[in-house]
Amino acid sequence: MQRLLMHNPIAIATLWIVAYILISITPLAVMLLHPAPLNRGFWLEFSVALGFIGLAMMVLQFALAARVNRIESSYGIDILIQFHRYTSLAAFLMVLVHPVILFVVDPETLELLNFFEAPWRARMAVMATLAFFIMVVTTIWRKRLNIPYEPWRAVHSLLAIVAVGLGFGHALGVGHYMSLFWKVVLWSVMVLAALWLILYVRLVKPILMTKRPYLVEAVQPQRGDVWTLALRPNGHEGFTFQPGQFAWITLDIHPIGMREHPFSMSSSGDHPERIEFGIKALGDFTRTIKDIKPGTKAYLDGPYGVFTTDRYWDSAGFVLIAGGIGITPMYSMLLTSVERQDDRPFLLLYSASSWEDFTYREELEALKEKIDLTIVYVPRHPHDGWTGESGYIDESLLARYIPLHRGSRQYFICAAPVMMDQVEAALFALEVPVTNVHMEHFNLA
Repeated sequence: MQRLLMHNPIAIATLWIVAYILISITPLAVMLLHPAPLNRGFWLEFSVALGFIGLAMMVLQFALAARVNRIESSYGIDILIQFHRYTSLAAFLMVLVHPVILFVVDPETLELLNFFEAPWRARMAVMATLAFFIMVVTTIWRKRLNIPYEPWRAVHSLLAIVAVGLGFGHALGVGHYMSLFWKVVLWSVMVLAALWLILYVRLVKPILMTKRPYLVEAVQPQRGDVWTLALRPNGHEGFTFQPGQFAWITLDIHPIGMREHPFSMSSSGDHPERIEFGIKALGDFTRTIKDIKPGTKAYLDGPYGVFTTDRYWDSAGFVLIAGGIGITPMYSMLLTSVERQDDRPFLLLYSASSWEDFTYREELEALKEKIDLTIVYVPRHPHDGWTGESGYIDESLLARYIPLHRGSRQYFICAAPVMMDQVEAALFALEVPVTNVHMEHFNLA
């Protein structure tokens, strides 16, 4: 059974989903093991059930955000983050509906909103809900509110701890379903496990990373306002990675400083002695990459991601669809395929603003002599005399180049969200199996 699971990622992913559901509904199972107090109707008990499930889901958010390799390797960290967002909203709605039902069923409970006269258990509920509300609002509208990533991340973690801690304190204070010692122990273990996860990610793991530092070896300019950041392990062997994966980089500060950023590796996955990243100058941090001096200390947390050709060793070939800086993971895939003398066909459909914005253009052309690689450049604004494709990678363009037998290839898309949505819809219209389409998002925050 263990050997079967090791070689069946679908089975492993299914087991994680089952585990999530079981842990989420554990509070309901616990409630069934304890008779309900007298004179309490269905809606009151339903409200309590929502509160417990909401609290359990809040606890599970720590596991989703902890970058646990065994979980992440089953889905990909971008999917986990999306799931984390949606389940957080679901948990928040449960937490909100829980008191609303109480107020409707028993209007006298509205007195519990009088913060200064209410019992402590009610005050903890109000403060936990408020912390949860602030956490949700600042996450959904972080960019609109112009909140920098690093301060937001620190406050987000603090608010999560406050919300879960006070929510647990509220449940203990009410006591109807937490009166038995074993139930208190069960919930205490869950809450402490969540707090340990955030402590591990924010403190223990960064301390361990200091034992494996890197040094900046070079910062090289590329086309398209992109810079190649090359790192070399200092005092250790580094790590290999699957081409297309990414890592979180911390530069020139202690990793506990929470100023880490995710970037795809652009070098061959089989050369741990020099790891390169392609970074486009788009934001406050990325615009400073060009000023990083050789010898600067760096730390890496990785590799992460399932956006890699290594997972599809039996594929007949690959179609790589890149937009702008989305070429970075694709370039790593191609370089690694050269190292491994991969004889399968690669089709690269590459979109950029102009001919001068195609990053790694000369390097890509050189690769055509080493592997079976076809490149279709698609500038949105072609120069005079351009005779190739132009505009956007749409359904008609894809139909001209992708294989007639759609399911014989694996398709990788990395671009801006609008382009990825359009290409995904076009591939679906062309009857490409959805299981053969893989996407990588730029922004994980």
